[in-house]
Amino acid sequence: MQNPSQNENPLADLHDWEADLVRRYPEPDKPADAFRNYGDDTRPGVREFYHLNHRYQCVEFVCQKREQFLPLRQRTMSIWEAMEFLNTLVDDSDPDTDLTQIEHLMQTAEAIRADGHPRWMILTGLIHDLGKVLCLFGEPQWAVVGDTFPVGCAFSDRIVFPEYFAENPDWADARYNTPYGIYEPNTGLDNIQMSWGHDEYLYQVVKDHLPKPALAMIRYHSFYAGHRESAYDHLMNDHDQEMFHWVRLFNPYDLYTKSATRPDVEALRPFYQELIDEFLPGTLAW
Repeated sequence: MQNPSQNENPLADLHDWEADLVRRYPEPDKPADAFRNYGDDTRPGVREFYHLNHRYQCVEFVCQKREQFLPLRQRTMSIWEAMEFLNTLVDDSDPDTDLTQIEHLMQTAEAIRADGHPRWMILTGLIHDLGKVLCLFGEPQWAVVGDTFPVGCAFSDRIVFPEYFAENPDWADARYNTPYGIYEPNTGLDNIQMSWGHDEYLYQVVKDHLPKPALAMIRYHSFYAGHRESAYDHLMNDHDQEMFHWVRLFNPYDLYTKSATRPDVEALRPFYQELIDEFLPGTLAW
């Protein structure tokens, strides 16, 4: 298995590097604070998405969805088949792009590739959102996409639109509405139930095939309250903190490379098919 990075220290001066990425990819006139803008001018569909998401993502719902989907019996398909299957979906939770998912995946992967990161990380950029095929298995988008967060403990006010959690059945449940809820201090994210969605689903599909930093990028890239806001450090252990360095390295490529400039998918396919065949050949259970 490859080392986590080709670079001597890819995590050094991360904030400076992130600012440079905003300048370079791919809209140099769009400032960082223009991304993930959930203010008054947010598209109504995005606001309604989070209203539904926060109302229904409770402990009982998460347990039901894990039981339904984690046997991975929906279908068998290759990574490229999953990308093509997903290509009709536009993410209702995302205020920054209306491109198809395969175009967003290519934008992310190409930026990682251009910056000289290892092949497993380029692949991670390519596949990180493939869990959104849940939408094409009949799931509503509020149960698949958007920011993720722990359930079974108090909802942080640093989550997007926290006011909508007042309608969640766990909000007033004494078992779940304290900072630790049903968990022990610093128990580690492997022991935490996250809100259900595409991150956890794809992690379960590929967990036996990729390096640990890649799996953390996939599993927690939507956990903004954790990796951006440090809102759940009291539940995380030292291993989580180590892996979150990699999530933070990955996340700006996911976020800041979104633009209206469409990648040439067919021209890029041979390179990415070779990458898929190296790490995730053949078909996988979904």
